Amino acid sequence: MTSLQDKAAEVARAYAPHEHRPLGGYLAAMGSFGALAAGLTAATKLSGRPVPERPALADVALISIATHKLSRLIAKDAVTSPLRAPFTRYSEPAGAAELNEEVRDSGSSLKHGIGELITCPFCLAMWIATGLTGGLVLAPRLTRLAATALTATAVSDFLQMAYSVAKEKAE
Repeated sequence: MTSLQDKAAEVARAYAPHEHRPLGGYLAAMGSFGALAAGLTAATKLSGRPVPERPALADVALISIATHKLSRLIAKDAVTSPLRAPFTRYSEPAGAAELNEEVRDSGSSLKHGIGELITCPFCLAMWIATGLTGGLVLAPRLTRLAATALTATAVSDFLQMAYSVAKEKAE
């Protein structure tokens, strides 16, 4: 009888015979995300805090920009590369303080799946938005403060880029 891991590898080979797809790692990520959502739901119920019927538009904007910045910071920033290094390999610079990295082929579906998650700002955004949204219910003042810092940094990034473009045009 084959193990669950062998069965998962067999399904992955049948699904994508010419390319490694870490389906087991993806399942683990999906399970972890479900656990995060369930944990936030349980914490909210236990805290007795009310869940807003409709979030304020200002909170949606704040969380959206903060999510963008934090997902890029984790997935692409040069300074956070030590966090990604166990799962990735440096490829090349990718512009203003960002890096392109390749996911390591470690033979582990879980490590590969984590590598894909932490190098993809689009993939991380769902996790971050969920955490920040949960934070708005459980610790709204602290969450808004952290989101404000991330939002200010994102706006600053765009202003730095606009300044560079304007400077180049002036020269």
